[in-house]
Amino acid sequence: MDNINMMGVKISKKNLQETVSEISSYIIEGTSHHIITLNAEILYRAQQDEKLMDTINSADLVTPDGAGVVWASRILNRPVQERVTGIDLVQAVTERAQQEGWRMCLYGGKPGTAREAANNLQKKFPKLKIVGTYHGYQSSKELEEMYGHIADTNPDILLVALGAPLQEYWIRDNKETLGIPVMVGVGGSLDVLAGKAKRAPTWLQKAQLEWLYRLIKEPKRYKRMLALPKFMLMVLKMKLRGKA
Repeated sequence: MDNINMMGVKISKKNLQETVSEISSYIIEGTSHHIITLNAEILYRAQQDEKLMDTINSADLVTPDGAGVVWASRILNRPVQERVTGIDLVQAVTERAQQEGWRMCLYGGKPGTAREAANNLQKKFPKLKIVGTYHGYQSSKELEEMYGHIADTNPDILLVALGAPLQEYWIRDNKETLGIPVMVGVGGSLDVLAGKAKRAPTWLQKAQLEWLYRLIKEPKRYKRMLALPKFMLMVLKMKLRGKA
């Protein structure tokens, strides 16, 4: 099977390259698809939020973004292969997009962030086709203009960086109208690509401690991070009760 069922949601077991291959099949198919990169904070929140749970379960592909999700899958005897984070997925998809000629749009972040991210991507992938960049603070009029431009440029992929779960709700609500084959919620990935934020060193990523690095760099995140021990406790209780 390509998915596990855990804590009420369906999560992909595919590794990064298999996920990119799945995205390729979506683009060939041509109909709209919603991809969520799921972390422990959002999975925990979904346990008490029916709207969020329904939104996650309505997505076409849910990747295990956070180390906490991977840990939970192992504790509950439903192991996934590996983390498939938003930033890793963006970089892998971008490389494939240059090879295949896929057209991409970037939406989200503060004014200028998407454009800077696009510039940096095109330095690395000179033949990449980025057909639109839009910041995440659009007025109603600007949104209408953005929708029109998207319709005119007909992208294959839209990366949406509005923060979770807002980006998930936005994609769900606009998926059919925009008709883009692949729409992915990528959180803070555009900030990283634009050079406004840094990822943890590789050794911390491999040690599953990227969350700690982000907390040290952004102490204001501590309130959000409080969800992690609560999530872990919930998982352990489910393990003891024989539930998942």
